[in-house]
Amino acid sequence: MSTSTVAPPATETTAPPRKRSRLKTVFLSLLGCFVLFVGVVLVLASTKPDVFRVERSITVNAPAEKIRPHIDDLKKWTAWSPFEKVDPDMQRDYSGAENGVGARYAWEGDSNIGAGRIEITESTPEKIAMSLEFLKPMAAKNVAEFTMVPEGDGTKVTWSMHGPNTFMGKMIQVFLDMDDMCGTPFNEGLTNLKGLAEQN
Repeated sequence: MSTSTVAPPATETTAPPRKRSRLKTVFLSLLGCFVLFVGVVLVLASTKPDVFRVERSITVNAPAEKIRPHIDDLKKWTAWSPFEKVDPDMQRDYSGAENGVGARYAWEGDSNIGAGRIEITESTPEKIAMSLEFLKPMAAKNVAEFTMVPEGDGTKVTWSMHGPNTFMGKMIQVFLDMDDMCGTPFNEGLTNLKGLAEQN
């Protein structure tokens, strides 16, 4: 008696799923991280204030009339302002009044100091105010002020800067401390100013 061999039923074969290339996986991961990073930066920037103010003070053992000339005459800033030493080849242009209201000063230097201009808008025995416009590397318009208030036998001098906080400025502040970035040279300048006023 013969027996017949029954062939097993044919099974449907499917092609193995195509594997995503490793390069594509890495690329998508990096893209995801970048998008997340940008999102976090934007959220943090949105929490920054719409205006900023930086100020530092020092007590000078001299009356205000011995301090004012070093501030009121923009040409004398080369003797005490730390910003004047950033670029030794910086170009300077003085115009307008010799000192006080209407005195103007424009500068242009390397990428570390950029370009901008200053104009004194107020000059009294207690206060000198000026408009401060940055042209490069980033445009901005702020106000700088020096106030001089009697303190004991000396004078308390305060150097401040304030202005609108642009969105780009807010983005920068996510990574840099604006108060420390400006406050450190303010302290240095006030210390230099103190030395000049006290030696006269």
